[in-house]
Amino acid sequence: MSNDQIADILESVADRLEVQHANIYRVDAYRAGAAVVRGHEESIQDLALTQGRAGLDALPQIGSSLSSSIDEIAHTGKLRLLGRLEGQLSPVELFKTVPGIGEELAERIHRELDIDTLEALEVAAHDGRLDEVAGFGPRRLEAVRDILATMLARSARGRARRYDELERIGAQIAKAEPAGDKPPVSLLLQVDQEYRDKAAADELPRIAPRRNNPEGAAWLPILHSYEDGWHFTALFSNTDRAHELGRVRDWVVIYFEHDGHEGQCTVVTEYRGARAGQRVVRGREDGDH
Repeated sequence: MSNDQIADILESVADRLEVQHANIYRVDAYRAGAAVVRGHEESIQDLALTQGRAGLDALPQIGSSLSSSIDEIAHTGKLRLLGRLEGQLSPVELFKTVPGIGEELAERIHRELDIDTLEALEVAAHDGRLDEVAGFGPRRLEAVRDILATMLARSARGRARRYDELERIGAQIAKAEPAGDKPPVSLLLQVDQEYRDKAAADELPRIAPRRNNPEGAAWLPILHSYEDGWHFTALFSNTDRAHELGRVRDWVVIYFEHDGHEGQCTVVTEYRGARAGQRVVRGREDGDH
């Protein structure tokens, strides 16, 4: 990709963040980063591919968050953040960012395995479920495992949870870096409450998701928030499963980012047990860990 193409993606992120009322400093950071990339004399993609995040971090006005975004663009030609901001990054679109997985195969994975994150896809690649999906032979399965390991380690996305899940099923991988890449449960629940309150009061901008939206209506409220050094983006779940169960406005998906550490979680209402009626973060129901 040319420097201009990479800069165009960064500027598109800035434009989307601005109209969705995100933190102005984050908007300015993406615009400044785009200017640096556009004006750089040598190939930014070559720099990312040869020197990695360290080389990108050395550029002026390029912090950890921006270097992570640029690195993802350099390796994949796309940026998942922009897809989320445009309401286009459904689980199928997300799986299509993995080389070797096309539209039909991505649809089959989502439908048959009922998963919607790259972390869950990696676990399925190791525990045997992905092997049962038509279209996955031994060679493709091994390639997808290697690609996902690279993608997830590079973005620092859900490292601690990823390691725990893969260790539980007996997969042999290098241990993740120390934790510190997840916001506390109390903060996630605070963002969840803010999002649902503002959505109910019609105080949030709305986007038109591509999936499950045949009329193309701008119905999905989106919240950008900055708390304790974390950037948050919150939306109601627009997955097939949420629609099937009638839980779209109960399930809130929260994306978070801090110094290149990225991740996502889903906040739901618990309907059983001692926590019935309470909001909980899936996978972290026991509290702040």
